[in-house]
Amino acid sequence: MVVSSSGEQLSSKQCEDLGFTGLALCSDCNTLYEYVKDKELMSDCLKCCTEDSDDSVSKITYSGAILEVCMRKLVFYPEIVGFIEEEKSKFPAVKVQYVFNSPPKLIMLDDEGQHKETIRIDNWKREHLLQFLRRKVKPNSATS
Repeated sequence: MVVSSSGEQLSSKQCEDLGFTGLALCSDCNTLYEYVKDKELMSDCLKCCTEDSDDSVSKITYSGAILEVCMRKLVFYPEIVGFIEEEKSKFPAVKVQYVFNSPPKLIMLDDEGQHKETIRIDNWKREHLLQFLRRKVKPNSATS
């Protein structure tokens, strides 16, 4: 079953509550459906996905990001701890914010510092975090 987005989109908060990050391409929803065969899940996925095209997702960049996580839960996320301790200094536009009970997430910021997208990173490896930030955060956008 190959389906394209119906045009109805949910907010990034609604998608996050459903377990989707907003980073999924609509073709990923089709792949998910092949394995899960759940039409309701497929429908939710399509409301949170981004159309596949070279121009859309790959070219979106942000001025900065906030890595939000609960300090008490850090022990469960060694990859994120490694990033914070050893790699974060390479990304001056990325700030770490400790919020009680928050799952690890990246809050992507626009030029005005407004929240544009929230991405859960619970299971991300350090390399994936580095690769994503190199691609998505403008290198010269550090706000001093």
